[in-house]
Amino acid sequence: MPDMASKTIISVNNLTKKYGDFEAVKGISFEVKEGEIFGLLGPNGAGKSTTLEIIETLRDKTSGKVIVDGFDLDKDPGEIKKIIGVQLQTSGYYPGLNLSELIELFGGLYNQEVHPLELLDLVNLRDKAKAKFKELSGGQKQRFSIATTLINRPRIIFLDEPTTGLDPQARRNLWELVKEIRAKGTTVIITTHYMDEAEILCDRVAIIDSGKIIALETPDRLIDNLVAGGFERPKEVKKANLEDVFIHLTGHTLRPEN
Repeated sequence: MPDMASKTIISVNNLTKKYGDFEAVKGISFEVKEGEIFGLLGPNGAGKSTTLEIIETLRDKTSGKVIVDGFDLDKDPGEIKKIIGVQLQTSGYYPGLNLSELIELFGGLYNQEVHPLELLDLVNLRDKAKAKFKELSGGQKQRFSIATTLINRPRIIFLDEPTTGLDPQARRNLWELVKEIRAKGTTVIITTHYMDEAEILCDRVAIIDSGKIIALETPDRLIDNLVAGGFERPKEVKKANLEDVFIHLTGHTLRPEN
């Protein structure tokens, strides 16, 4: 976990977004530190996707101030686009191109020299270099989608529910990939509906509901605060869960996916 005295790479101050009379984001403020995995959590419709899309320059804000790595969203949106990578829940790729060709295409769009096999190595897809995207399994598609966010060598990547629909093995292997990306110095912003995922991956989380941040802390401290307030689970917590059993019995390592 990065030192909280480290550089602030994203600063959001009093951000609002209105659609007519409806206020989707209600004056939220938070900071993301350089080199951390930061989770934005909340139920559907809470405003988390709107917030991230504003930071990603994909959606206009109503008011507030957003600074990304020193660039003001109002003044330098083009500069922000150069230093971020965005992985969306659904992605469309040219169906006639294989993975290596798709990476070369993205490299041309970003005006970046790319080495497709090196990038595919990072996400454990070298053996699929000649495959089409539609031929990949769910986990492979997600890993390739993340690979495309790294082509422009971003300082920050945004992952929107990256493990939705994946089996336990694919989920855990994607967690390791996210940790490896952070270890190389990239700041990661993630949304997820899986609280175990947020607890394992995130250095800090912001919980947003009805357009407002209602908690912002490390997962451990949020849990400790809940317990200190007298919360008890209705049944004894075991040292493992059914997912641990599944992984233990079927194997931790990434096996070939058909």
